[in-house]
Amino acid sequence: MDEQKISSSTKKLILIICIGLFAGFLIKLFAFDILFVSGKSMEPAIKDGSVLAVNKLAYGLAQPYREKLLVQWAAPKKGDVVIFLYNNKTVVKRCIATAGEKLKYTDSSGYFLEIDNKKIPLSKKQYTNLSGTECVPQGFILAVGDNYDVSVDSREYGFVSEKNILGKVICIPRDF
Repeated sequence: MDEQKISSSTKKLILIICIGLFAGFLIKLFAFDILFVSGKSMEPAIKDGSVLAVNKLAYGLAQPYREKLLVQWAAPKKGDVVIFLYNNKTVVKRCIATAGEKLKYTDSSGYFLEIDNKKIPLSKKQYTNLSGTECVPQGFILAVGDNYDVSVDSREYGFVSEKNILGKVICIPRDF
């Protein structure tokens, strides 16, 4: 009889552990993730080696192992720090312009994109790629790294589809 009690309690413990592991897997896959930053494109706000918390449900429900949302219920807002896939890598960038927002370009004393009276430097190639677009297309955002000199971002590869944004960074580490 004691063997049955031990066996029964062991089975319950194994079942609880399995349910916990499965629940953790689902949470990581669909709702919440922890990312380690590799690179300096978001400095000074996010330093190389930082650990970020990401809300994967901020904009919709992502397809597992894909770069698209199954269902979208919100769009990024200006200033949001978002994650998406680019060249099969998860990247972190800041949304600096949303769908329909007008874009202004200048080429006097260098090439610049001006948004909200803030000048963002462009290379000649970036200027050529973007300057034909007067506003951010519907369903897209302009996502740029805070460290303009080293960031590979929308200035290089163009606008990012809202459907490809996989989450919003909810915890940015601060220096103490």
